[in-house]
Amino acid sequence: MLDLNFVRDNLPLVEEKLRQRGMDPAQVLKDFHNVDAQRRHAITEAETMKARRNRASEDIARLKKSGQDASAQISETKELREQIQQREKAAEQFEASLQDILTGIPNLPHESVPVGKTPEDNVEVRRWGTPPQFKFTPKPHWELGEELGVLDLERATKISGARFAVYWDLGARLERALANFMLDLHTREHGYTEVLPPYLVNSESMYGTGNLPKFASDLFRVPHGEKDMWLIPTAEVPVTNLYRDEVLEASRLPVSLTAYTPCFRSEAGSYGKDVRGIIRQHQFQKVELVKFARPDTSYEQLEKLTHDAEEVLQKLGLHYRVVALSTGDMGFSSAKTYDIEVWLPGQQLFREISSCSNFESFQARRANIRYRPEGKNKTEFVHTLNGSGLAVGRTWVAIVENFQQADGSVLIPEALQAAMGTDRIRPKKF
Repeated sequence: MLDLNFVRDNLPLVEEKLRQRGMDPAQVLKDFHNVDAQRRHAITEAETMKARRNRASEDIARLKKSGQDASAQISETKELREQIQQREKAAEQFEASLQDILTGIPNLPHESVPVGKTPEDNVEVRRWGTPPQFKFTPKPHWELGEELGVLDLERATKISGARFAVYWDLGARLERALANFMLDLHTREHGYTEVLPPYLVNSESMYGTGNLPKFASDLFRVPHGEKDMWLIPTAEVPVTNLYRDEVLEASRLPVSLTAYTPCFRSEAGSYGKDVRGIIRQHQFQKVELVKFARPDTSYEQLEKLTHDAEEVLQKLGLHYRVVALSTGDMGFSSAKTYDIEVWLPGQQLFREISSCSNFESFQARRANIRYRPEGKNKTEFVHTLNGSGLAVGRTWVAIVENFQQADGSVLIPEALQAAMGTDRIRPKKF
C-alpha cells in the first residue's frame, strides 16, 4: 500500500505511474481527492465542535458553582455531542472509502523499470550458457515424462482433476533432489536461514502481501469456523508475515530467509493456457527467497537475490536469460521485477522460472513491518523482496527437456547425481 500523505502530495506523479502501468488513473484513484477532502473536513469540524463543547462544559461548571442557570449551556453540549458523533461517523465512512481506494492502488514502478504495455516491452538484461544442440527433434516434457514412466497426468486427473500431476520413482526423486539442492545452496553458500512455515494462512497474512482483497479469485479459500483460511500461493505469504506488526533492529538487516513449500493457485483467467504438461498447475512446489532490507540497500539486495536464484541454473548447466519486466507486465505489489527465463528445447521457448522483485515499503506498510534505524527513536518501514529460488517443477521440466538423449533417456546433471543415485533416467512403467 502507498502512503496516504505521499499520494495526496504527489497525485500527478501517481497518475503518471499508473498510466505507465497501462491503467486509467480515474478508474484506480476514483474520487480520491474528494473523499480525502471530505474526510479531513469532517475531522476538522469534529475537533472544532469538541473545543466548543469543552468551553461549554467549563461554563456549565462555573455557572453551577455560582448558582446561575446553565440550561442553555447544557442544551448546547447535548447538541454538540450529537453533531460530533455525526461528524466522527462521517469521518469513519470517508476513512473506509479512502482505505478501499488506497488498497486498490498498485505499487509505483521504480525509475529504472522500462516503460511498456506488454511482455514484448520487457528488456533482456543478460544471458548465461548456450542452448543444447540435438541431432534429433527434442520432445516436450509431457511426452518424455510419460515415455519414461516418471510423470503421470492421467492418474492425477482421476484423483484430483485437471492441472495436477503425479510423479513416479526417479521423477519423484528428482523433484526431492532439486528441492534439497536449492535449499542447501541458499543456506550454506548464500547465507539464507531456512524456514518451514504453515501452508494455511489467515486473511491478514494475505492482505499483508497484497493478495487480498484484489486477487481473491486466484486463491484457494478454506472456510474455517467464522474466519476464512487460505492455501498459500507461494511461501512469500507466510514468510513475509513472520514479522508482521514487529520492529526489527537495523543491525539485523538484511534478513534473508528461504522456504520450501507447496504452492496452490486457482489459475483463474488462465483457461486454455499451458494446458499440456506441468507448466501451470493448481499445486506445485517451490523454494522461495525472501529478504527484509533497509531502504538504502534494497536494490543492491535485489541484484544479490537475483544472482542467488541464477546460480541454481548455472550449477545445473541450464541455459537462461534475465529480463527486466516493463511497467505494463509487473505484478501489483512490485516496484521492480527481474524474470529469470530458462530455455526449454522441447517447446523452443524461454519460460519464466523465477520472478525476483523489490516491493520497497509496499508490503511492509500493509503488514506493519518496521525497523529502528541506528541512533534514532522513530521507526521506518523496511523494504521487502522475494524471488523463486527456484520453482522446482519448472526446473524439473528444464532438466528433462535439456538433457534428453536420442535413446529416450535423460541425463542427470552432475550436481544431482549423488542425491539421485544414478546418472540417468531410463524408461520404466508403473
